[in-house]
Amino acid sequence: MVSENPRYHWNAGDYARHSDSQKKWGRELMDKLRLSGDEYLLDIGCGDGKLSAQIARRLPRGGVLGVDSSPEMIALACNRYPPGRSGNLRFAVMDARRLGLRASFDVVFSNAALHWVIDHRPVLAEIHAALKPGGRVLIQMGGRDNAADVVAVIREIMATAQWRSFFKDFSFPYGFYGPGEYRPWLAAAGFNVRSIRLTLTPRDMVHEDVEKFKGWIRTTWLPYLQRVPRERREAFIDTVAEKYLQAFAPDENGCVHVRMQRLEVAAVRP
Repeated sequence: MVSENPRYHWNAGDYARHSDSQKKWGRELMDKLRLSGDEYLLDIGCGDGKLSAQIARRLPRGGVLGVDSSPEMIALACNRYPPGRSGNLRFAVMDARRLGLRASFDVVFSNAALHWVIDHRPVLAEIHAALKPGGRVLIQMGGRDNAADVVAVIREIMATAQWRSFFKDFSFPYGFYGPGEYRPWLAAAGFNVRSIRLTLTPRDMVHEDVEKFKGWIRTTWLPYLQRVPRERREAFIDTVAEKYLQAFAPDENGCVHVRMQRLEVAAVRP
């Protein structure tokens, strides 16, 4: 995660158990990297480190630095992939807006993380600075109207008498953008305008049952849940799930579907 909001308290292990779709989409994105094996890659928002480790195995003559703003996530990543086991894989707690890395990487990669930042312009400036000349960036995140049905349900619940007192002065906590915003931001950060490729793609997130759906709410929608007293959070999750499922019932196999939007960004530093 790379949040710029007041620090969220991640249960890293719980998130790892309820992020199957994010990891699946991350593997698909990873396959687009077209690595030669000797690149040095920066993985922003590496979470539990699973994708970073998979990428590192494709870089026997290179290396990976996985960074995340969550100490809990980095602790889990270091525990799962200790330095002695993978010599070309390291992890560090870092803020994506203040990386301080200069011309060190051939590739910058990020999956399902940058939507935790509201203003992406400083992040793109740091990514540009971290790349070597000719280096490339490939990132994917929640895009414009991502999870709009879930957002609408939560907003409706937030406005009810039972919950509204916990959401005074609350503002939307995610940076969900489209190509229209991103193209000028990339150009302003110094990326080659001819190299920029932007796609906003609808995706179907599938949870194998209602409990898995609730687990995703519990581990992903922290900006909302951490406004609610701890002893009432499960009741809030149950309310969100119940109201969502009234409008979007599970399929014949009991799976719960959520309409997502993914913004994919590719560009090259001149």
